Amino acid sequence: MSLNVSVHLIEQAKAGQVNEADFVATIRESLPYAWSVVEGLAERLARGEEWANHAVAPPSEKARAQLLRMMGGDAIRGAVERYFGIKLAFQNCHSVAVFHPNRLDSAAYQDFISIKSQILNQTPELVDC
Repeated sequence: MSLNVSVHLIEQAKAGQVNEADFVATIRESLPYAWSVVEGLAERLARGEEWANHAVAPPSEKARAQLLRMMGGDAIRGAVERYFGIKLAFQNCHSVAVFHPNRLDSAAYQDFISIKSQILNQTPELVDC
């Protein structure tokens, strides 16, 4: 299961009116490692960095799974992006970056999301990532 969803949030979804703040709180509580990675990156942007990258292998399979769930779920990733006011970019389970949403034409963003960078960021130990 990706998220530990409360009965209250399930009822909201059934009624068709999900409170995004409740959804974000569920993400934060369900994916604490992934949340801490993104929160730290967002703080770096807020301090003035053009973009920020977390290029450290997760400390455990549980942590790795959290990153994959956050980045792989469009609704989850979108809610996190809106909450922090960022654009997430993901190459693999140890390379997550954040960018200012109004600077997606920057050389840094275009390079990070390029096929070339994706290929150069592969290593044999990350085959199962």
